[in-house]
Amino acid sequence: MEPRTGRPPAGLFVGLCTLDVIQLVDHVPAPDEKLTAREQTVAAGGPATNAAVTFAHLGGAPVLVTAIGSHPLARAVTTDLDRAGVTVSDLAPHAVDPPAVSSIMVTASTGQRAVASTNATAHRLDPPDDLDALVAACDIVQLDGHHMELATSIAQAARAAGRRTVLDAGSWKPGTEDLLRWIDVAVCSADFQPPGTDAPAGVLCFLQEHGVAWTAVTRGERPIEWAGPDGGGIVEVPNLPVADTLGAGDILHGALTHHLAVRRELTSPAFARALYAASLVASQSCASFGTRAWMR
Repeated sequence: MEPRTGRPPAGLFVGLCTLDVIQLVDHVPAPDEKLTAREQTVAAGGPATNAAVTFAHLGGAPVLVTAIGSHPLARAVTTDLDRAGVTVSDLAPHAVDPPAVSSIMVTASTGQRAVASTNATAHRLDPPDDLDALVAACDIVQLDGHHMELATSIAQAARAAGRRTVLDAGSWKPGTEDLLRWIDVAVCSADFQPPGTDAPAGVLCFLQEHGVAWTAVTRGERPIEWAGPDGGGIVEVPNLPVADTLGAGDILHGALTHHLAVRRELTSPAFARALYAASLVASQSCASFGTRAWMR
C-alpha cells in the first residue's frame, strides 16, 4: 500500500535493541593484552534498531517494538533513539536487568569488526496489547528474527492487514522456517544458511519454496544476488572507501524498507533499483566510524 497523503512513510520495526560500545583499535587484542582505543562511541544498536534509525534519517516515521527495560543503562538507549526520531514500544519496561550490551572492536586499517553480545536471550516477549493498532498505522513491517515468537505473531498480523513484511535474515535461527510463511521480502547476509543450502542460489531457491516472493543475498562489497516472481539478477555494490563496516547490513535494510514503504506494486526493475539505492546508503555509512557519524 502507499503511505497516506500528507505524512511520511510509517514503518514498524521488530527485533533486537542493544547498547553498543564501539572502540576503534589498531588490532584486536591478544590474550592478556591491553590497548588504548583510538576512538569510542556509544549508541543504541541491533539490526532492527539500526534499521529504524536509518528509516527515520531518510524521512520516515519508525516505531520500534523491542525490549529495553528500566536499568540505568537503558536510559542511554532510549535517549539515543529519541534523538534519532524513533518511537519505542518497550515490551519489558519494568525489567531491572541491564539491557543487552554489545562490545565491539573495529580495526582501523580494515574496517572489520569483532562483536560480543548476549543478543535477545534474556527476554521472551508477548505481542503488545495494541498490536492491531500498531500494524494498522504502518505502511510496512520489518523484522530481524530476534524475539522469534513475537516476530512471527507480528508478521502474521501484518499479512492479515495487508502490510508488506521485510525480513533482515542475518542467520538461521530456531523458528525461522515458520516465520518465512509470513514474509514478503527477505534480504539475507552471507551467514544466513538454511538447512541444506551452501550458496546464494540455493538460499534464494529455499526462500521462494517457502513462500517468500522477493529475495536477495548480500555479501559485503560483492554484488547482491536477488530473485523475484518473474526472474532475478545481480546488483553491483558501490565501491566507496571503507572505514567501518559495523551496521552496514542493518542500514541497508532500513534504507530498503524506506524505499519499499512507498510502493504499492513491486516489479523486478523496482526491486533491483531499491536494492541498489539501499546499498549506496549502506556503502556511504561505511566511510565513517560508528553507526551514527555518516548521518551528520
